[in-house]
Amino acid sequence: MQVSPPPADDFIAPPCLEEIEILFQDEHLLLINKPSGLLSLSGKNPANLDSVHYRLVKDFPGCTLVHRLDLGTSGIMVIARNKQINALLCKQFSERTVLKTYTSLLLGELSHDDGFIDAPIAKDKPNFPLMKICDKEGKTARSLYHVLGLESYSSLDDDAPLLSTNEQAVDRSVSVTRVEFIPQTGRTHQLRIHSQYFGHPIIGCDLYGSETSYRLAPRLMLHATRLEFDHPITGERIFANSPSPF
Repeated sequence: MQVSPPPADDFIAPPCLEEIEILFQDEHLLLINKPSGLLSLSGKNPANLDSVHYRLVKDFPGCTLVHRLDLGTSGIMVIARNKQINALLCKQFSERTVLKTYTSLLLGELSHDDGFIDAPIAKDKPNFPLMKICDKEGKTARSLYHVLGLESYSSLDDDAPLLSTNEQAVDRSVSVTRVEFIPQTGRTHQLRIHSQYFGHPIIGCDLYGSETSYRLAPRLMLHATRLEFDHPITGERIFANSPSPF
């Protein structure tokens, strides 16, 4: 089962009250911790003005995004403070010398502690903004994963039968697996659709997965925990970390 999103032009992001955390800054770039629920870039709909860029440009004029994180994804982003730095950082992303690591919670118990998902991704044009696995039209998409542990996740199901006349909702415990993802490519929704593809959707995901996995969490359980790249001016290797909030 797939949870269908509203048409892109009709979607309005709920207000995000969390602040952006500045992890590092110099005259060339910023490293930030993006909260879940905040757009990376303002949308076409005027109601979707609030975003990472919209907030930062007020204090850092001229700053530009080098990459994006999905609305529900939290974690580390690198921001260029001028066009020259943007071009240098974008070159590193295109040449795949940037190492990105994510932490996620997946529905169910994985059969292998380590794995490699190789499944091409293409636009699902009739269902924009969804993506799909497609061998014929898709672009190469590869993701490494490593299991960090098995956990029990509880959710109150309001539709479940009541245990007693006290009318208390049934406490449902579900097995979830904490994993570390290292994407080898950077396709749109890559980790979300790859997780669904091998049968363990990210809990809290509103686009790919089941009603069960979606309702287990109040947010998308995907966090960009580490980012590794070369400083565009000094050449020093930068290792940025942001512990998972879940």
